[in-house]
Amino acid sequence: MTQTTEAAAVQQPPKPTRARVHRAWFVAAVTFVTIIGAAAFRSVPGLLIDPLHAEFDWSRGTIGAAVSVNLALYGLTAPFAAALMDRFGIRRVVAVALTVIAAGSWLTVWMTEAWQLMLCWGLLVGLGSGSMALAFAATVTNRWFTARRGLVSGILTAASASGQLIFLPLLSWIIDRYDWRPAAVTVALAALAVVPFVWLLLHDHPADVGQKPYGAAEFVPKPPPVPGAARRAVTVLLSAVRTGPFWLLAGTFAICGASTNGLIQTHFIPAAHDHHMPVQAAASLLAVIGVFDVVGTIASGWFTDRFEPRRLLAVYYALRGVSLMFLPLLLGPAVHPPMIFFIVFYGLDWVATVPPTLALCREQYGEDSAIVFGWVLASHQVGAAVVAFLGGVARDAFGSYDVVWYASGALCAAAALMALVIRRRAGGEVVVA
Repeated sequence: MTQTTEAAAVQQPPKPTRARVHRAWFVAAVTFVTIIGAAAFRSVPGLLIDPLHAEFDWSRGTIGAAVSVNLALYGLTAPFAAALMDRFGIRRVVAVALTVIAAGSWLTVWMTEAWQLMLCWGLLVGLGSGSMALAFAATVTNRWFTARRGLVSGILTAASASGQLIFLPLLSWIIDRYDWRPAAVTVALAALAVVPFVWLLLHDHPADVGQKPYGAAEFVPKPPPVPGAARRAVTVLLSAVRTGPFWLLAGTFAICGASTNGLIQTHFIPAAHDHHMPVQAAASLLAVIGVFDVVGTIASGWFTDRFEPRRLLAVYYALRGVSLMFLPLLLGPAVHPPMIFFIVFYGLDWVATVPPTLALCREQYGEDSAIVFGWVLASHQVGAAVVAFLGGVARDAFGSYDVVWYASGALCAAAALMALVIRRRAGGEVVVA
């Protein structure tokens, strides 16, 4: 048999099987568990600010700078990671990323200087987490699903919140009862524990197991590896920046990051502690945000399959901005009903912006959408990094976070307007899957 004949045989669709559940759902489940396991590192920054300040006498601005490096690299690595997945496969990239996260978290146990926090938590964990960013979920969704993409992207996005729900109370208890170092070791072990599942169960493409993508009418051959991952990521960026929708998507998502990861996830716990709320109580409130984030993000994915994504984004950002304006009035030493209402409301809106943003990237940029979304995610994390740093500086300068809450609320109002002016691509339709 010639090489041409062999290649043709490989690309032929398989015979129908009797599998009741499509393999795509198993891949999505493994991806969900992987993101949960990696989410431990997302739960730690807000918990570390006060312990590191107390032990090393580092300013909150210095600690916030290390967190900002982590957040920025989380975003800037994402588009290159998406291209690396096209070159080397999802499984290899994710397994290496989890190992780097574990190494960076483990090494913080022995740090004594601020630059070591920058190196371990900022650089290593930032690079590893960037390869585990939402571009990972976008790549899995694009390869394995044709139908239900909005729903699946919502579920996978919610995995990070589920991880936060699991790890935040645990890590806050460990820090309160023992020290921050055992919490860092717990993060490292959680990342390592997921590696075997990724290596054994996470398939790169439906063609690897002889199946069509879920909802596809025809068998899709596995594309050949794409060389020049870094070059492709930059080329896609240079093409995207010539279009108006890219800047609007990047701008709205930068504000999304500023008002979530950079603001609430990094500074909510120390802000609540400023008002004499116990750290474990504040961490539990963040975990509750994670509960309702799961509900809100999955619902957002369902809505995205049925309604215009631009209008969904405008509603989400407007509601988030209003809620942030009220937060300074709600913080206090005890958890009361209005604060619980804020937590529920904010949780439903936490990353509900992701499914419609992903849908707009797919609509505008087609096969390059995962990499474009990686760059849009980079703007999300740059926005988060700026507020993580400036929030700490503002706290040092003004003695409170009030100005940060109000400024973030105003930015969300601007994001709502930006979302409405994104022009739909010709032929773009809302399809009910």
